[in-house]
Amino acid sequence: MPDRHRGLCLRTAMAVAVALCTLLPSGQSLCAKTFNDKVLNRPYADLRRWHLGFSVGLHTQDLKFTHNGIATEDGQTWYMEQPSFSPGFCVNGLFDLRLNEWFNLRLSPGMYFGNRDIRMVDASGDGGEERLNLKSAYVVAPIDLKFGSQRYRNARPYGVVGVMPAFDVSKKRNEALKLKSTDCYLSIGFGCDFYLPYFKLNPEIKFCIGLTDVLQHDRPDLADDPQKLKYTQALKKATSKMIVLTFYFE
Repeated sequence: MPDRHRGLCLRTAMAVAVALCTLLPSGQSLCAKTFNDKVLNRPYADLRRWHLGFSVGLHTQDLKFTHNGIATEDGQTWYMEQPSFSPGFCVNGLFDLRLNEWFNLRLSPGMYFGNRDIRMVDASGDGGEERLNLKSAYVVAPIDLKFGSQRYRNARPYGVVGVMPAFDVSKKRNEALKLKSTDCYLSIGFGCDFYLPYFKLNPEIKFCIGLTDVLQHDRPDLADDPQKLKYTQALKKATSKMIVLTFYFE
């Protein structure tokens, strides 16, 4: 009787072993599938010494006016403002240099196309009002220091700080207000690297603050139309600002 029990136990153990050997590959495949659902896209993308890319985006341009309160001979006191914002278009190339695990240096030359709607109001009580549309086409060369956080699966948030020299190549007309062709911006922003199977997509928003007075105070082009000079004479300075939403493809 004990021999029969030992034989039954042996046969049961062998059956269990065969079942485990049969199910083990399926279990391994299931674990592998679960792991593959979280496999990193482009795991070595951030290890390259340098790489190229491009970007497209939208931006808005703003002007901050500082008035001096000077009145004209007719007693008019003019004030300027930008009551609304018009979206502009921008396109850039990209050269990215890896400094270390956390920092990258970026150069992204490109073009910014936009315009500003300016409202000029006589505050002396006569109710005079003028409108002016200033178009611009900037050649820009932003230089940014990018500092990234720890990568989490296929996303990596980052921040950027930098400077952006800008040169306006649009043709200037004899307008009531004229802006200088050159400016320089201090920029700060943030974004996120999304690692897709074939490339990185980086949405980024950046705030750019102009560092110089962009108002052209010397206006010899208005010698034949001195009435337009009163708008420039009413201003002490004008500084520019931008908000830029960019999509990088790397």
